[in-house]
Amino acid sequence: MVKYVVTPSSETQHAAWRSGAVPEVERVRPGLWSIPVPIPVNPLRYVLVYALELPDGVAIVDAGWNTDEAYDALVAGLGVAGFAITDVKGVLVTHIHPDHYGLAGRVREMSGAWIALHPADAALVHERYDDDAIDSLVRRERAQLGRAGVPAGTLDELAGASMMIRHLVATAKPDRLVEDGDPLGLPGWDLRALWTPGHSPGHLCFVSPSRRLLFSGDHVLAKITPIVAVHPQSRPNPLADYLDSLAAVGKLDVEEVLPAHEYRFADLAGRVGYVVAHHEERLAEIEATVAAVGDGITCWDVATRLTWSREWETFPPFMRRAATNETLAHLVWLEDRGRAIRVPGEPDLWFPGLP
Repeated sequence: MVKYVVTPSSETQHAAWRSGAVPEVERVRPGLWSIPVPIPVNPLRYVLVYALELPDGVAIVDAGWNTDEAYDALVAGLGVAGFAITDVKGVLVTHIHPDHYGLAGRVREMSGAWIALHPADAALVHERYDDDAIDSLVRRERAQLGRAGVPAGTLDELAGASMMIRHLVATAKPDRLVEDGDPLGLPGWDLRALWTPGHSPGHLCFVSPSRRLLFSGDHVLAKITPIVAVHPQSRPNPLADYLDSLAAVGKLDVEEVLPAHEYRFADLAGRVGYVVAHHEERLAEIEATVAAVGDGITCWDVATRLTWSREWETFPPFMRRAATNETLAHLVWLEDRGRAIRVPGEPDLWFPGLP
């Protein structure tokens, strides 16, 4: 596949990303600020929180992890923009992964701000983060991984791979549920929500038609592609969801994309085209892997044979789980189109589709 390089719209953020640094707080344009909030022990290094000035305060898009370092960085960044944490009126959460949603509850506690989520993600909060429900989610994850062919000695380690970061979320139920097309009602902003499922069932982007801006969360990033995986809380065919919502976003008339990681960029349509081509290439690789075996292969064995950014054996448990579940998402997409056949069992086996 021909390499595509996006056009950075912030040289400061681009230079920081390339050098392995955290960028500075930046005034994107009048009334809009970008605040990097550090992520602990993660190659992404930071989440970009966006502060939108209002007549009586500020609203933020995403919040960061619930750590003291992240909270202090958010407070300091708001200070550069001329605001205190108590000035936050609303938190627009793109999705409930910890680096986006984790600090939202703490921000609300300090400021009284409302929290907005899509209903599909709001419905997942209890099982994902509350102590009285998490065991059920881990059991369901373990069962799915078993059907995927994960070796028995590895099942528990992979199923519980996210437990170590649960404390990085201050669980908070939303005050507002935001659906596709809803206006956000922020004075001075014509912001509306776009439901973009795939990376998360309730992932939201936010678009400002008059400013030609897209707050893309994790849906479209400058360099990496988001994890799109089948898991116990996913929709049945998340890759189909992702590609459909990616195509819809790619038609927007925007001049700048403000993602949650890496750096701001232009040429949304070009980036969307490249990401679609990446998934088409991955689908072809997975289809060929299943066909090469011919007499049945597990999802796990398919995943171990694919091309990854580094050697499979070097993946930590969380990444091996993510890679397995992402492989399953591509297999499900192929199955839905008759290009792969699943024979249910313990584990499930995958065969080439009918000619």
